[in-house]
Amino acid sequence: MKTIAVIGGGITGLSAAYTLQKEIRNGGLSARVVLFEAAEQLGGKIRTAHDGNFTMETGADSVVTRKQQIFDTIEALQLQERVVYNETGTSFIHTDGELKQIPEDAMFGIPMSIESLASTTLVSAEGKVAALKDLYTPNETFTKQDSLGDFLEAFLGTEFVEKQIAPVISGVYSGDIHELTLASTMPYLLEYKNEYGSLIRGLDAHRSKLKGPKEGKKFLSFEGGMAELIQAYERELTEVTIRKNTAVTKIERNQQEGTYSISVQEGEGLTADQVILAVPHKAAQDMLQQEQLDADMEQLLSSSMISIYLGYDVPDERLPANGTGFITSGNSELVCNACTWTSRKWKHTSKHSQLLVRLFYKSANPAYEQMKDMSQEELLQVASEDVRNSLAIEENPITHNVRVWHEDMPNYHRKHHELVHSLEQKMSEHFPGILLAGCSYYGVGIPDCIANGEKTASLVIEQL
Repeated sequence: MKTIAVIGGGITGLSAAYTLQKEIRNGGLSARVVLFEAAEQLGGKIRTAHDGNFTMETGADSVVTRKQQIFDTIEALQLQERVVYNETGTSFIHTDGELKQIPEDAMFGIPMSIESLASTTLVSAEGKVAALKDLYTPNETFTKQDSLGDFLEAFLGTEFVEKQIAPVISGVYSGDIHELTLASTMPYLLEYKNEYGSLIRGLDAHRSKLKGPKEGKKFLSFEGGMAELIQAYERELTEVTIRKNTAVTKIERNQQEGTYSISVQEGEGLTADQVILAVPHKAAQDMLQQEQLDADMEQLLSSSMISIYLGYDVPDERLPANGTGFITSGNSELVCNACTWTSRKWKHTSKHSQLLVRLFYKSANPAYEQMKDMSQEELLQVASEDVRNSLAIEENPITHNVRVWHEDMPNYHRKHHELVHSLEQKMSEHFPGILLAGCSYYGVGIPDCIANGEKTASLVIEQL
């Protein structure tokens, strides 16, 4: 009997283990699957905390609905009746001391119509005129490996990108848009530009797909929080041996047998024929201890984030506008990078519609270096002050949740695709039978991670 090890119990590892179990069962294969997770619970960056009437996601808080494959997973895990969608509402950018609306008819701040471009209050008249260049300027030089920021500025102008688009995209991808490539973020923008001659016209033509299956319902979660997705996977893995609280320390190749010895911090190790390494790249580097991989691994970048929830004994009707949150611009005096009005955006997170907000502080923020060494009390003071200055809420919070994700957020810079390709070749040469998987390499969204887990598992089955 063959032994397949899945190292990492985040969403990618769970998806891989689930797919392996299904394929082994359906194909009548002689193989077993063992999943290792260093933490006491599965889920990786998906963690749900409950406190009284509040539900708080300390990591990923939702799934984008425009990536339709997520609905196949939801059906397979029998979670259809547990799905909840975001409430619709306006998103804002906090700039020059006030909240300014991001036009609703926009995708990542990129206008999907001329009306959207004309109506924005974030950009000057001159900036709007400059953005019209998109309608009559063809793409003659840009490829998917080029800078996303350079691409957008070439057709929509510097002001429009800096004031309306960059804050939104940087908030999603945790990086400078000039260091992000089209390939690693939104490759379809290049396709739309080339096909329609215009980003605006291309987005308009594909609005039904981009807006998701339910108009305005761009995101989904579950009644009990995102942890329900993890719990559903764990319930289904009846034929997989799951070893929690088991940190893998080293993987060594047994040349003659063609197998791998997996050493763990505590307990008995394992000999595996094949391995799916679904952990952050730094952890993979430590486990493999292969100099030939180090040069590439060390060039992969990760950013950091501090997530702070504050819950108040006040109705969320006290929010200053009918919206779901804001992103800060470079002209904002606030410390945070963004603030989600969680109780307004997600009704299931506050049973009695008491105000619950989530603030984000990212490593690109000049204040991060000081904040990462602050005590929890000091962090709560910073967050409370941001709430007072942006939402005029003077009361003290009645609950909170603070989570520091230090160097845990993948950051896809211009060389990312090239580095991943190089790593794939070196892994094939030095570690045949071990496959890298997960958001360090192949996509940060939950649907991307699930799809990557499925694809990686299928490659293992082919090798069997």
